[in-house]
Amino acid sequence: MDSSLVRVFPGIEARFPDAKVVLAFAAIYVLWGATFLAIRVAVLEVPFLFASGLRFLIVGSAFYTFMRLRGQPSPTPTQWRTIAVLALFMFVATYAALFWAEQYVPSGVASVIEATLPITTMVIEVFIFRRHALHWRMGAAVVLGFLGVACLLLRTDAAVPGLPCLVILAGGIAWSLGAVLTRQMPTPRSVALSAGAQMMLGGAVLLTLSGISGELSPFPEISVRAGVALLYLVVAGSLIGFTAYLWLLARMPATRVASHAYVNPLVALALGYFIGGETLTPRMLLASVLVIASVFLILTNPRGREGRSDNRRTSPWHRHPLLSSARRATRDAAASAGRSSAGVPGGARSGVALTRHERESSIPAHRTAHNG
Repeated sequence: MDSSLVRVFPGIEARFPDAKVVLAFAAIYVLWGATFLAIRVAVLEVPFLFASGLRFLIVGSAFYTFMRLRGQPSPTPTQWRTIAVLALFMFVATYAALFWAEQYVPSGVASVIEATLPITTMVIEVFIFRRHALHWRMGAAVVLGFLGVACLLLRTDAAVPGLPCLVILAGGIAWSLGAVLTRQMPTPRSVALSAGAQMMLGGAVLLTLSGISGELSPFPEISVRAGVALLYLVVAGSLIGFTAYLWLLARMPATRVASHAYVNPLVALALGYFIGGETLTPRMLLASVLVIASVFLILTNPRGREGRSDNRRTSPWHRHPLLSSARRATRDAAASAGRSSAGVPGGARSGVALTRHERESSIPAHRTAHNG
């Protein structure tokens, strides 16, 4: 926005947000929401392990190489072990399940089930590891979320088969368990480098499994339709979407950035219905409303408590390994007076921005292309 207008009209920025901010939110809202339909298109024509592995190997290699060329140090052996664990939980298990299931489940339904990630992570932390106290807001979120999933599973039909839905849910639990188990493990300070390494390793394992399972014999023929879908997943869903996410996280309050968690299912449902020709029943809509309301309760703070530091300590998202590395990077950036935030492609403003906004809310789980 023109700086002269800001000087003359100090409040103009509040009324007219920066175009770059609008475009970045559009990326994490629309581009990420559309990835579920792109996966559906791809796996109906290309083997699911091959499709997921190819996507993440390309994206991960691009992010990792880019950050290494920008001067980021290679991960240490200890950090590589953490990266390998994260890759197995958050990419191999989660995306093998999602890509397989979307052969049978409409993309909109898959997006609603994937939106339960905050719920499953909170349940694991509260009820299994007992790291956080349960209060009414968390309890209400859990009840609403699982009522939404029950709406999809208890009356399964041809449009919503039960087993693939359970497989997606199991893959999401693997992602949540990985986030909880590895949150204290050392990761590189650069979020993009760490995420790239995870995707690169995860993609390599998925392609290896594709070869072992016989998907590559003969080598899959990629039609134009499937090729466009895979290209979308690589470029729009991962490279552009994740870069926009990191850029926003360095500039905006965390709860505002986390809003993609309850916008993406709405976008996916709409695109699946209007473009993909998918069925949309009242039961699906009810399930979507319940799950999105649950995620909203988890990712937002009660009015008047946004600034309290205890929200940061009690949030099940606060210590996610990749975002912990982002916090370390921004603290170092602030201390070195002006050095750009580590790990954000293209650079970012001083790390003070992320640290300041962090105080307003808990940090959401990292979305390293976990948008389908």
